[in-house]
Amino acid sequence: MAENTSENQVQADANGAVALPSFFGVKAGMTRIFDNEGNQVPVTVVKLISNYIAQVKTQDKDGYEAYQVAYYEKRPKLVNKPMQGHLAKASIEKSLVRLSEVKVAEAISSENLGKEVSLDLFNKDTIVDITGISKGKGFQGVMKKFNFRGGPAAHGSHFHRRPGSIGNRATPARVFAEKKMPGHMGMEKTTVQNLKVVELNLKDGYMLIKGSVPGAKNGFLRISTAIKKAQ
Repeated sequence: MAENTSENQVQADANGAVALPSFFGVKAGMTRIFDNEGNQVPVTVVKLISNYIAQVKTQDKDGYEAYQVAYYEKRPKLVNKPMQGHLAKASIEKSLVRLSEVKVAEAISSENLGKEVSLDLFNKDTIVDITGISKGKGFQGVMKKFNFRGGPAAHGSHFHRRPGSIGNRATPARVFAEKKMPGHMGMEKTTVQNLKVVELNLKDGYMLIKGSVPGAKNGFLRISTAIKKAQ
């Protein structure tokens, strides 16, 4: 399923790679580093993976303009034939299996089809927004899911962690939609804004981002230039 992000700035570097305002990586976990003053800084490690432009969406053909980005390489035999043909049409030799879209404000170019996405816009100290799928918590009650206070903890209370009354009288004689009740928690698309890139190491293939980001280990992340905070 395609994901969209709206930004500007599309540039090409000396190697022909295209600098888009978003790219996709893998959450490798968390660790800590120490700055020049000896302060401990918690960071998230993002594994850098190849991103290629697999399709150029145009206003005439698709009704909007965007770049379709392919990422996450697997063994060739694990890629189905429709995907193989889609990548071959873009002259992409790698066996990529995931597709997402990146919208840009300025005019797109069909010449960028098949080119790799560069990380020129994500150097050290860049402010970024991170989007991922939050950790799944399963079926949870209202105290964990919505931070309800709960009832008295006394032995005779008989009302400890339940949500309480949810009904009404004869009018309107129904439970309102979106009522906070027990249910599935987590596994939702979540975005954390205004995080700082601490280090970008293209040689070893990782990026360090200050703080925590959504999702579990080995989950996919969309890293985008911040839309609210100046770079």
